[in-house]
Formats: sequence, structure tokens, C-alpha cells
Amino acid sequence: MDFLRNFFSQTLGLGTQKERLLDNLTLEGVAHYMLSERCRRVICLVGAGISTSAGIPDFRSPSTGLYANLQKYHLPYPEAIFEIGYFKKHPEPFFALAKELYPGQFKPTVCHYFIRLLKEKGLLLRCYTQNLPPRFFSCIQSDFRKVDLLVIMGTSLQVQPFASLISKAPLSTPRLLINKEKTGQTDPFLGMMMGLGGGMDFDSKKAYRDVAWLGDCDQGCLALADLLGWKKELEDLVRKEHASIDAQSGSRSPNPTTAAAPRKSPPPPKEEVRTAEGEKPQKL
Repeated sequence: MDFLRNFFSQTLGLGTQKERLLDNLTLEGVAHYMLSERCRRVICLVGAGISTSAGIPDFRSPSTGLYANLQKYHLPYPEAIFEIGYFKKHPEPFFALAKELYPGQFKPTVCHYFIRLLKEKGLLLRCYTQNLPPRFFSCIQSDFRKVDLLVIMGTSLQVQPFASLISKAPLSTPRLLINKEKTGQTDPFLGMMMGLGGGMDFDSKKAYRDVAWLGDCDQGCLALADLLGWKKELEDLVRKEHASIDAQSGSRSPNPTTAAAPRKSPPPPKEEVRTAEGEKPQKL
């Protein structure tokens, strides 16, 4: 392994210090950079964690995630719940999941509105999620060549090809992680060998562009907005949009800076629907 490290360092320049654009590796440093002329194009990489405050569970949180709550069904692997072959034999896990995700009165979170604010200020180049539209691969080719800042929020960075996007940006591009725990940390040499690129480096002596803000995504966005001088604007946007949603639905939300709790889920489908062998996926 040491031989390979030395080889890549010498031939690909992986061991050399890259250009540092942040004054310091803190949220304050990121905010200062965002307010400068050097930061004009921001890409957001977001996972299910940005929606948990709206009452929508994510997938991998140890105690509250969907996969944790489905352990009683003894799935062979978590993704089996989405496979039609497994569903035909064991429909119960899918319908338990569908009940959790059945559309209720969910409202966009502070995190969602922060992304919108980036767009309104002309900074947002693209927002990527784990849902991959047909143009995904063509967009990343052009987007990541010119990005000035990556903002990664609410994701475990375990699902490919989404997870590998953190390595697509130029080596000097700062990367901010807003998440409950550090993630995306892989050995840069091992990552190159596996074709995944370099991982996040928050703590080593060679760290120069990666910043981790650990905590709730909404609170992280509010903290960053405060440093940018946008906090009141963000809170006003959330309040206005939530009031509009309330007016349309006839409900009220007591807290203007957090998402509303979802409505009570409807009863599960009738038994004969759940166990129908010939049911097509699009009719679920």
C-alpha cells in the first residue's frame, strides 16, 4: 500500500498541497468565501436528512430511519423493499413503508428554503439528489468543471453514483458538509484505485478545503444564513411560504422556522390489494 501511495503521489500529484481558498476551515470561513467574488456557482448535494424535520423519516438513521423501523420484517438487504420480485412474495414491508410515506401535510423545511434562497441570489448552479433524471450524467460533466463551492447536506454518502459526486469538483473547490455526523471520509489513494475519487478530509494536517458543521440541517442552514446576513430574509421566506400553504390547506403552523408535523397517515390498503400477485408496480 505504501508503494502505491508513493506511486500516485509522484505520478498524479495526489500528495501535493492544493490551492486553499478558505481563510479558515470553519462555517465562518465558508461564509466569508461565499460573500467574495470568487464564489459565484454553488452546487448542493442533498439527501433525505434535509426533510426529517418535516416529519419525513430518512433511510439510515440508527433509531428513527425507515430501514431501522423495518428490521422486524427481516429483509435480506434494505433495498429489497423496492424490488418487485421481493414485493410479490413479501408485500408487507413495502406497505408498512408506504404508510409512513403516504402524502400528508408536509411543508418544505428551512433547508429547502435556504437552497431556494441560493437560487434567488443567483448562486445556485444545481441541486443534486439521489433521484437521477436522464440528464444527470450530462449535467455533471459541465456543472462540476465550473463549481466554486459544494454544499452537502443530510446524506450518508453511501449511495452511488450520487456519493461519488463529491470528488467531481476541481481539487481547489471548498466543500461544506452540514450533517449530524461526518461522512464521505475515505482514503484518497484507495478512492482513486476504486474509481471513486478522493473523500472528505476534515481533520488531517493536510486538510485544506473541507468543512463539517455537525447538527440538524435546518439549524446549520440558519447558522450559515446568519453569517451571510441572510437570516431574517430566510426566516421571512419560510414564514411567508408556510402561511401560504396553511391558507390553502386550512391549517396553521405554530413555528415559522420549522416544518409542520404531517397529518395522521390514512389506514393501510385492504388486504386483498396488498396480496394481489398480478398487481402492476405503477398501480401501487
